[in-house]
Amino acid sequence: MITIVDAQADMRRAYYDGFPGVFSSGLIWIAAGLAAMLVSSTAGMLTLIFAGTLIFPLSVLLCKAFGRTGKHQADNPLASLAIEGTIWMLLSIPIAVLASFYKIELFFPAMLLVIAGRYLTFNTLYGMRIFWLLSALLVASALGLVFLSAPVISGAFCGGIIEMCFALLLFSRSKTRNALDENTSRV
Repeated sequence: MITIVDAQADMRRAYYDGFPGVFSSGLIWIAAGLAAMLVSSTAGMLTLIFAGTLIFPLSVLLCKAFGRTGKHQADNPLASLAIEGTIWMLLSIPIAVLASFYKIELFFPAMLLVIAGRYLTFNTLYGMRIFWLLSALLVASALGLVFLSAPVISGAFCGGIIEMCFALLLFSRSKTRNALDENTSRV
């Protein structure tokens, strides 16, 4: 890798602009909402925490299903940022768990804040400011849920819906950009 622009292009190419990861995460949030609704709030929390470990493997499978590698180049200097951001996110999960001991309704809003922080780094990883918008929406929804004293399941479904909508937006933008790139290369 020579430049940050090259490294970001490699990340976008390998991980389909982040669409598979956001989509996989959205699915997990919806599964957590269903578990909270059908079983218990604790089951919803545990679903998000433990099923969340499947987000990256699911996203790699989706990348491959869409013809991408799901693996960046070995010399990509942004790889360490991706790993560091993941570790920071994992170390933040206990904060959300501790918040739930105080008031169970705080778990999902706290987790929304955790992943919002994670998505801030995606602007640097992918070179796509749209991740700042995703982060801002997750923060606003977390604050709104707390302000409204929303039921536990609201936080899980809110996270899932926001991420699924953004995944579709990322997918659409990527398809449009790829079509433009193909047309430009033919000229």
